[in-house]
Amino acid sequence: MLSFILLIIGFVPLIFGGNFLVDGATSIAKKYKVPNMVIGLTIVAFGTSTPELIVNVISSLKGANQIAMGNIIGSNIINIGVILGITTIIKEIVVKRSTTWKEIPLTILSSIVVFFLANDKLIDGAKEGIVTRVDGLILLMFFIIFLSYTFSLVKNDTVEESKEEYKIFTLKKSVLYILGGLVLLMVGGQLIVENAVSLARGFGVSERIIGLTIVSLGTSLPELTTSIIAALKGNTDIAIGNITGSNLFNVFWILGISSVIRPIPLGNSQLDLIVNMLMSVLLFTFVFIGKGRKIVRGEGILFVLIYGAYLMYLLK
Repeated sequence: MLSFILLIIGFVPLIFGGNFLVDGATSIAKKYKVPNMVIGLTIVAFGTSTPELIVNVISSLKGANQIAMGNIIGSNIINIGVILGITTIIKEIVVKRSTTWKEIPLTILSSIVVFFLANDKLIDGAKEGIVTRVDGLILLMFFIIFLSYTFSLVKNDTVEESKEEYKIFTLKKSVLYILGGLVLLMVGGQLIVENAVSLARGFGVSERIIGLTIVSLGTSLPELTTSIIAALKGNTDIAIGNITGSNLFNVFWILGISSVIRPIPLGNSQLDLIVNMLMSVLLFTFVFIGKGRKIVRGEGILFVLIYGAYLMYLLK
């Protein structure tokens, strides 16, 4: 019971640490007159992914590879099944921004790439599926290509300038925010990984299940908050862009780094990879084949129901 409480407590410094890191870094960027658009595409995008990144790096260093894999794939499934589902139920999402039309197919590509990289036995007859260091480098190459594409949009002025107002602090306060954020992230990540492993051993549950459920849900809280607030304000493009961007960061950036640190065996994650692909394909279908390039409430409910069925199967 103590491990469960400490695990939940670990999300508090993890999430606050991510926010402090973003606030400090954006403040320094604004002092040097970096455009809001660039801040949003780099500092904020990286910052909202720091909870998953820290948890995965610590998991990889400690050899808790199933938590690392479960956290990434679980976060991606939750992003679409739960966060996008709930957001759509609150307010139907109309996809207006042309860049989002490109990011949605990229989420399908990311799910397919990680499926085949993890399933070595389908390609070369290996006995066990594993995301190797070479696979990790391939994922990081995809991430570099994705970043290059994103910045080409900025350069060509095909992305609308963000109207977000970022906080500006003194240089000293900004640095303290960054350093404090990093410390909180490390403390929170350490608490989560250590107690997730302890919880799995104590209850005889696999690290994969803990990673797919409690850990991935906790590290997805920033995306949940951002998407719901954006939907309530009528900024549905931000909501869906936040989700697709997070999924791409998770696979190409975080899973790439994690597997370079230590190769990640597939284990029993075959179903998780398939559900990840299913969610991405459904998102594409609803937006591009449905009417008016939008996701309606009924489709949001379907996302939530699919996730609920998947969760029940995991916990049976």
